[in-house]
Amino acid sequence: MKLCRWGRDGYEKPGMIDAQGQLRDLSGVISHIDQETISPKGLAKLRRIRAESLPLVRGTPRFGVPYTGISKFVAIGLNYRDHAAEGGRAPPTEPMVFMKATTCINGPNDDVIQPKGSTMLDWEVELAVVIGTKAQYVSEEKALDYVAGFTIVNDLSERKFQTATTQFDKGKGFDTAGPIGPWLVTTDEITDPQNLGMWLDVNMDRMQEGNTRDMVFSAAHLVSHVSHYMTLLPGDIITTGTPAGVGMYRKPTPIFLKPGDVITLGIQGLGEQRQRVVACKL
Repeated sequence: MKLCRWGRDGYEKPGMIDAQGQLRDLSGVISHIDQETISPKGLAKLRRIRAESLPLVRGTPRFGVPYTGISKFVAIGLNYRDHAAEGGRAPPTEPMVFMKATTCINGPNDDVIQPKGSTMLDWEVELAVVIGTKAQYVSEEKALDYVAGFTIVNDLSERKFQTATTQFDKGKGFDTAGPIGPWLVTTDEITDPQNLGMWLDVNMDRMQEGNTRDMVFSAAHLVSHVSHYMTLLPGDIITTGTPAGVGMYRKPTPIFLKPGDVITLGIQGLGEQRQRVVACKL
Protein backbone atom coordinates (compact mmCIF):
# COMPACT_ATOMS: atom_id res chain seq x y z
CA MET A 1 0.00 0.00 0.00
CA LYS A 2 0.92 3.60 -0.53
CA LEU A 3 -0.45 5.71 2.33
CA CYS A 4 -0.39 9.49 2.48
CA ARG A 5 -1.89 12.60 4.03
CA TRP A 6 -3.21 15.34 1.79
CA GLY A 7 -4.69 18.80 2.10
CA ARG A 8 -3.94 22.11 3.74
CA ASP A 9 -1.16 22.19 6.35
CA GLY A 10 -2.64 21.21 9.70
CA TYR A 11 -5.86 19.90 8.13
CA GLU A 12 -4.59 16.88 6.19
CA LYS A 13 -6.86 13.95 5.41
CA PRO A 14 -5.73 10.32 5.09
CA GLY A 15 -5.26 9.00 1.57
CA MET A 16 -4.20 5.97 -0.42
CA ILE A 17 -2.56 5.82 -3.85
CA ASP A 18 -4.19 3.35 -6.25
CA ALA A 19 -2.53 1.13 -8.85
CA GLN A 20 -2.79 3.90 -11.47
CA GLY A 21 -1.02 6.39 -9.20
CA GLN A 22 -4.21 8.30 -8.40
CA LEU A 23 -4.98 9.73 -4.97
CA ARG A 24 -7.95 8.22 -3.15
CA ASP A 25 -9.70 9.65 -0.07
CA LEU A 26 -9.35 7.31 2.92
CA SER A 27 -11.16 9.58 5.41
CA GLY A 28 -14.36 7.53 5.20
CA VAL A 29 -12.46 4.58 6.69
CA ILE A 30 -10.01 6.16 9.15
CA SER A 31 -9.62 9.69 10.47
CA HIS A 32 -5.81 9.72 10.80
CA ILE A 33 -2.66 7.97 9.66
CA ASP A 34 -0.71 7.71 12.88
CA GLN A 35 1.31 5.24 14.96
CA GLU A 36 -1.70 2.98 15.45
CA THR A 37 -2.53 3.01 11.74
CA ILE A 38 0.96 1.85 10.74
CA SER A 39 1.10 -0.91 13.35
CA PRO A 40 0.74 -4.49 12.05
CA LYS A 41 -2.89 -4.55 13.22
CA GLY A 42 -3.68 -1.21 11.61
CA LEU A 43 -2.05 -2.11 8.30
CA ALA A 44 -3.83 -5.49 8.24
CA LYS A 45 -7.15 -3.64 8.46
CA LEU A 46 -6.23 -1.34 5.57
CA ARG A 47 -5.06 -4.23 3.36
CA ARG A 48 -8.66 -5.40 3.16
CA ILE A 49 -9.57 -2.21 1.29
CA ARG A 50 -9.38 -1.90 -2.48
CA ALA A 51 -7.98 1.54 -3.23
CA GLU A 52 -10.15 1.77 -6.36
CA SER A 53 -13.29 1.56 -4.18
CA LEU A 54 -12.39 4.83 -2.42
CA PRO A 55 -13.46 8.30 -3.66
CA LEU A 56 -11.07 9.77 -6.21
CA VAL A 57 -9.41 13.05 -5.21
CA ARG A 58 -9.27 15.35 -8.21
CA GLY A 59 -6.83 18.16 -8.88
CA THR A 60 -3.37 18.45 -7.36
CA PRO A 61 -3.77 18.81 -3.60
CA ARG A 62 -0.80 19.34 -1.30
CA PHE A 63 0.79 16.24 0.24
CA GLY A 64 1.73 16.41 3.91
CA VAL A 65 4.10 14.16 5.83
CA PRO A 66 2.62 10.67 5.23
CA TYR A 67 1.85 9.94 8.89
CA THR A 68 1.95 11.60 12.30
CA GLY A 69 3.64 10.58 15.54
CA ILE A 70 7.37 10.76 14.80
CA SER A 71 9.06 10.76 18.21
CA LYS A 72 12.58 10.25 16.86
CA PHE A 73 14.19 11.31 13.57
CA VAL A 74 17.37 9.23 13.37
CA ALA A 75 19.88 9.84 10.59
CA ILE A 76 22.94 8.00 9.29
CA GLY A 77 26.02 9.69 7.85
CA LEU A 78 28.50 8.52 5.20
CA ASN A 79 26.52 5.37 4.44
CA TYR A 80 27.39 5.23 0.72
CA ARG A 81 30.93 4.41 -0.29
CA ASP A 82 30.96 6.92 -3.15
CA HIS A 83 29.72 9.71 -0.88
CA ALA A 84 32.45 8.96 1.67
CA ALA A 85 35.00 8.89 -1.14
CA GLU A 86 33.92 12.22 -2.64
CA GLY A 87 34.68 13.81 0.72
CA GLY A 88 38.05 12.08 0.93
CA ARG A 89 37.01 9.72 3.71
CA ALA A 90 37.01 5.96 4.15
CA PRO A 91 33.67 4.22 4.65
CA PRO A 92 32.80 4.00 8.37
CA THR A 93 33.32 0.73 10.22
CA GLU A 94 30.25 1.40 12.37
CA PRO A 95 27.12 3.39 11.45
CA MET A 96 27.53 7.14 12.02
CA VAL A 97 24.33 7.99 13.89
CA PHE A 98 22.97 11.47 14.60
CA MET A 99 19.55 13.01 15.22
CA LYS A 100 17.51 15.52 13.25
CA ALA A 101 15.16 17.70 15.31
CA THR A 102 11.51 16.73 14.84
CA THR A 103 10.76 20.44 14.31
CA CYS A 104 12.66 20.19 11.00
CA ILE A 105 10.01 17.88 9.54
CA ASN A 106 8.36 19.28 6.43
CA GLY A 107 5.91 18.16 3.75
CA PRO A 108 7.54 16.64 0.65
CA ASN A 109 6.68 19.56 -1.62
CA ASP A 110 6.63 22.39 0.89
CA ASP A 111 9.07 25.29 0.63
CA VAL A 112 12.54 24.92 2.13
CA ILE A 113 13.35 28.01 4.17
CA GLN A 114 17.01 28.98 4.02
CA PRO A 115 17.94 29.84 7.61
CA LYS A 116 19.43 33.18 8.58
CA GLY A 117 23.20 33.19 8.17
CA SER A 118 23.11 30.25 5.75
CA THR A 119 25.56 30.34 2.82
CA MET A 120 26.17 26.62 2.20
CA LEU A 121 22.70 25.02 1.93
CA ASP A 122 22.99 21.49 0.50
CA TRP A 123 20.81 18.54 -0.52
CA GLU A 124 20.80 14.76 0.14
CA VAL A 125 18.29 12.27 -1.32
CA GLU A 126 17.78 9.38 1.12
CA LEU A 127 15.75 6.22 1.66
CA ALA A 128 14.02 6.33 5.04
CA VAL A 129 12.80 3.41 7.14
CA VAL A 130 9.60 3.83 9.16
CA ILE A 131 9.21 1.71 12.31
CA GLY A 132 5.86 -0.03 12.81
CA THR A 133 6.51 -2.13 15.92
CA LYS A 134 8.43 -1.31 19.12
CA ALA A 135 11.99 -2.55 18.58
CA GLN A 136 14.58 -3.34 21.26
CA TYR A 137 17.70 -5.44 20.68
CA VAL A 138 16.39 -6.94 17.44
CA SER A 139 18.59 -9.07 15.21
CA GLU A 140 19.52 -7.98 11.70
CA GLU A 141 17.75 -11.08 10.36
CA LYS A 142 14.46 -10.05 12.02
CA ALA A 143 14.87 -6.26 11.79
CA LEU A 144 12.61 -5.65 8.79
CA ASP A 145 9.76 -7.42 10.62
CA TYR A 146 9.61 -4.29 12.79
CA VAL A 147 9.33 -1.95 9.81
CA ALA A 148 6.00 -0.57 8.56
CA GLY A 149 7.40 0.76 5.29
CA PHE A 150 9.68 3.15 3.50
CA THR A 151 9.60 6.74 2.31
CA ILE A 152 11.85 9.50 0.94
CA VAL A 153 13.76 12.10 2.96
CA ASN A 154 15.69 15.08 1.65
CA ASP A 155 18.31 15.41 4.40
CA LEU A 156 18.94 19.11 3.85
CA SER A 157 22.15 20.39 5.39
CA GLU A 158 23.64 23.79 6.07
CA ARG A 159 27.32 22.92 5.71
CA LYS A 160 28.53 26.17 7.26
CA PHE A 161 26.64 25.29 10.45
CA GLN A 162 27.53 21.59 10.22
CA THR A 163 31.28 22.11 9.94
CA ALA A 164 31.45 24.77 12.65
CA THR A 165 31.51 22.08 15.38
CA THR A 166 31.90 18.32 15.69
CA GLN A 167 28.12 17.94 16.15
CA PHE A 168 25.60 17.83 13.27
CA ASP A 169 22.53 19.11 15.12
CA LYS A 170 22.71 22.74 14.00
CA GLY A 171 23.54 21.92 10.39
CA LYS A 172 20.92 19.20 10.02
CA GLY A 173 18.09 20.25 12.34
CA PHE A 174 16.99 23.70 11.20
CA ASP A 175 13.32 24.29 10.34
CA THR A 176 12.25 22.63 7.04
CA ALA A 177 15.49 20.56 6.85
CA GLY A 178 13.55 17.29 6.76
CA PRO A 179 10.99 16.90 3.96
CA ILE A 180 9.34 13.46 4.25
CA GLY A 181 7.09 11.71 1.72
CA PRO A 182 5.06 11.86 -0.43
CA TRP A 183 3.93 8.39 0.62
CA LEU A 184 4.61 5.68 3.15
CA VAL A 185 5.03 2.54 1.03
CA THR A 186 4.50 -0.64 3.03
CA THR A 187 7.02 -3.47 3.07
CA ASP A 188 4.84 -5.79 0.99
CA GLU A 189 5.43 -3.46 -1.98
CA ILE A 190 9.14 -2.90 -1.33
CA THR A 191 10.42 -6.45 -0.98
CA ASP A 192 14.09 -5.49 -1.47
CA PRO A 193 14.99 -2.08 -0.05
CA GLN A 194 18.60 -2.68 -1.12
CA ASN A 195 17.90 -2.36 -4.84
CA LEU A 196 16.16 0.97 -5.39
CA GLY A 197 17.32 3.60 -7.86
CA MET A 198 17.47 7.17 -6.56
CA TRP A 199 18.14 10.62 -8.02
CA LEU A 200 18.09 14.34 -7.27
CA ASP A 201 18.00 17.38 -9.59
CA VAL A 202 18.54 21.07 -8.85
CA ASN A 203 16.91 23.40 -11.37
CA MET A 204 16.50 20.37 -13.70
CA ASP A 205 20.25 19.56 -13.60
CA ARG A 206 21.04 16.04 -12.36
CA MET A 207 23.17 16.19 -9.21
CA GLN A 208 22.76 12.77 -7.62
CA GLU A 209 22.08 9.34 -9.09
CA GLY A 210 22.61 6.11 -7.21
CA ASN A 211 21.13 2.90 -5.86
CA THR A 212 20.48 1.68 -2.34
CA ARG A 213 22.53 -1.45 -3.05
CA ASP A 214 25.59 0.77 -2.58
CA MET A 215 24.91 1.39 1.11
CA VAL A 216 27.71 0.51 3.50
CA PHE A 217 25.17 -0.72 6.07
CA SER A 218 21.81 -2.09 4.92
CA ALA A 219 18.45 -0.86 6.17
CA ALA A 220 18.07 -4.06 8.22
CA HIS A 221 21.51 -3.60 9.76
CA LEU A 222 20.70 -0.02 10.73
CA VAL A 223 17.40 -0.90 12.40
CA SER A 224 19.11 -3.66 14.37
CA HIS A 225 22.09 -1.48 15.28
CA VAL A 226 20.05 1.48 16.52
CA SER A 227 17.65 -0.79 18.45
CA HIS A 228 20.55 -2.05 20.58
CA TYR A 229 20.95 1.28 22.35
CA MET A 230 17.74 3.21 21.61
CA THR A 231 14.20 1.85 21.83
CA LEU A 232 12.53 2.41 18.48
CA LEU A 233 8.82 3.20 18.67
CA PRO A 234 6.11 3.03 16.00
CA GLY A 235 6.45 6.09 13.78
CA ASP A 236 10.17 6.59 14.42
CA ILE A 237 12.10 7.17 11.21
CA ILE A 238 15.66 6.28 10.22
CA THR A 239 17.02 8.05 7.16
CA THR A 240 19.83 5.95 5.75
CA GLY A 241 22.40 8.15 4.01
CA THR A 242 22.97 9.57 0.54
CA PRO A 243 25.00 8.70 -2.58
CA ALA A 244 27.65 10.93 -4.13
CA GLY A 245 26.77 14.25 -5.74
CA VAL A 246 26.11 16.62 -2.86
CA GLY A 247 26.80 20.29 -3.49
CA MET A 248 29.67 20.58 -1.04
CA TYR A 249 31.87 18.25 -3.06
CA ARG A 250 30.99 19.31 -6.60
CA LYS A 251 34.03 19.82 -8.81
CA PRO A 252 35.62 22.15 -9.73
CA THR A 253 33.50 24.46 -7.56
CA PRO A 254 30.99 23.60 -4.81
CA ILE A 255 27.34 24.41 -5.56
CA PHE A 256 24.94 25.50 -2.84
CA LEU A 257 21.23 26.22 -2.84
CA LYS A 258 19.81 29.74 -2.89
CA PRO A 259 16.32 31.27 -2.86
CA GLY A 260 14.50 30.48 -6.10
CA ASP A 261 16.20 27.13 -6.66
CA VAL A 262 13.97 24.10 -7.18
CA ILE A 263 14.95 20.65 -5.91
CA THR A 264 13.30 17.53 -7.32
CA LEU A 265 14.16 14.05 -6.08
CA GLY A 266 12.83 10.54 -6.16
CA ILE A 267 13.36 6.90 -5.27
CA GLN A 268 12.12 3.94 -7.28
CA GLY A 269 8.66 2.87 -6.06
CA LEU A 270 8.45 5.64 -3.46
CA GLY A 271 7.39 8.65 -5.53
CA GLU A 272 8.97 12.08 -5.90
CA GLN A 273 9.45 15.31 -3.96
CA ARG A 274 9.71 18.89 -5.18
CA GLN A 275 10.79 21.85 -3.06
CA ARG A 276 11.45 25.52 -3.76
CA VAL A 277 14.05 27.31 -1.66
CA VAL A 278 12.86 30.57 -0.13
CA ALA A 279 14.56 33.13 2.11
CA CYS A 280 13.78 33.31 5.82
CA LYS A 281 11.45 36.26 6.50
CA LEU A 282 11.66 36.28 10.29
